[in-house]
Amino acid sequence: METPTFAALLLVFSLLYVPSIWRTFLHNRKLRSIPAVGPSGTFTSYIGAIRLLRHGQEMMQEGYNKFHGSLFKIPTLTSWIIIATGGKLIDEIRRAPDDALSVFESINEICMQLTIGPEHVDDPFHIEVIKRPLTNNIGAKLADVQDEIVTAFEDHIPATESEWTRIIAYPMIMDIVCRASNRMFVGLPLCRNPDWLELNKNFTIDVAKMAIFLNFVPSALKPFAGSLIRRIPNSINRGTKHFEPLLRERFEQETKYGEDWPERPNDIVTWMLEVTKDRQRSVRDLVIAVLLINFAAIHTTTLSFTYTMYELATRPEYVKPLRDEIEAVIKGEGWSKDSVRKLRKVDSFIKECLRLSNFSFVTMWRKALKDFTLSDGTTIPAGSRVTVPYNPVHTDANYYSDPNVFDGFRFERLREQDGENTKHQLTSIGVDYVLFGNGRHACPGRFFVANELKVMLAHVVMNYDVKMADGKGRPGNWQFGIHRTPDTTAQILFRKRCAP
Repeated sequence: METPTFAALLLVFSLLYVPSIWRTFLHNRKLRSIPAVGPSGTFTSYIGAIRLLRHGQEMMQEGYNKFHGSLFKIPTLTSWIIIATGGKLIDEIRRAPDDALSVFESINEICMQLTIGPEHVDDPFHIEVIKRPLTNNIGAKLADVQDEIVTAFEDHIPATESEWTRIIAYPMIMDIVCRASNRMFVGLPLCRNPDWLELNKNFTIDVAKMAIFLNFVPSALKPFAGSLIRRIPNSINRGTKHFEPLLRERFEQETKYGEDWPERPNDIVTWMLEVTKDRQRSVRDLVIAVLLINFAAIHTTTLSFTYTMYELATRPEYVKPLRDEIEAVIKGEGWSKDSVRKLRKVDSFIKECLRLSNFSFVTMWRKALKDFTLSDGTTIPAGSRVTVPYNPVHTDANYYSDPNVFDGFRFERLREQDGENTKHQLTSIGVDYVLFGNGRHACPGRFFVANELKVMLAHVVMNYDVKMADGKGRPGNWQFGIHRTPDTTAQILFRKRCAP
């Protein structure tokens, strides 16, 4: 690189980066009243930020134990994260108005505007689609989803009764989840189109990677870093080629017959048109919405079921009671939303798997748009990010007996207590179980995800014997900074279950 060019780039970088450092310094002074895990000086805090890269869970637990019932902060390479602990403060974060603590601005800051565009931050109509028509149609579409799960397992696991078949769990699960989710969203034949499936899987992985990458980029440099990300815009263009003909045809039918035309498909296109009928949306907007809904469904469900399969494959003592429950319910009633709801052991097993296995060390992200003072007198300064710890809440002895011990039917027993029938379901939210967040911004897709997970687990339990391929027990998790995922390379052995 020629010297003048290098000097120019260095000057541009300095003009962007130095003000960012100065703004961070000024903001950090406002955080002095909030205690830190590790050193809290302007430069010494980087010791903690480096430690966070590999020891995030230990740091989170240390802060939770030391400052329980109040706030503490943890350093990253670009900023501080404020952590709220204790049921009272978690509930205050939940109830805070959006113009004070904003979930959407937090998502925007992490990656959304830079990778997708501002429209879906300013008007996240895809969330309305999930909350209303998608959730309302779980019962009507469950038979289709269950059919796709059965077919997808058969296609991806060529197991027999006589020998074990070795499968890398994570990519196989992502393939099945992608097909099952898209059977709900777009139906046949698109839900089995190889290019459509590959597009949505790649989009899911790319958005997750970019969110992690942009967390390490200073705020002033994020627009520049975001402009270099071409895979996501390319995926949107690729998705448009698949989806535009379908949308054009639907627009023509709506124009010709009105909203109630005969044989109107019950799919995501119809749902989006219902939600956006009073506002103008482009084809590109609708394509992005479908990709975002796919991202939400594929990412969380794949991670959740991978964790669940690792537990099932290393805990054979749970197989028979799970099978007995499934046989009793499904043989008597068949597959329906109501019958799936009665699979209490299945529900409890999944919930316990996810209680002890998380996707991140924190949840319930909020960005303070203005100074926000909590009931204990502590102020969260404007511009700060505040969140709630995941694992420390889920292993708090105040909430759970033997909290670090896996108990697959823990929540089933809790539901048997008077007045507790619905409180401890997988989809339940509260200050003691924060998997799906809490309050009005809790994950809107959790009802679909829960049904999908239960049908998948029930299918595996009834049709296969499983065990870990290496015989060494449950695989460890990958973690980096505040992020965590299951081992994506671990292998499971499947054998077709002999008919009883």
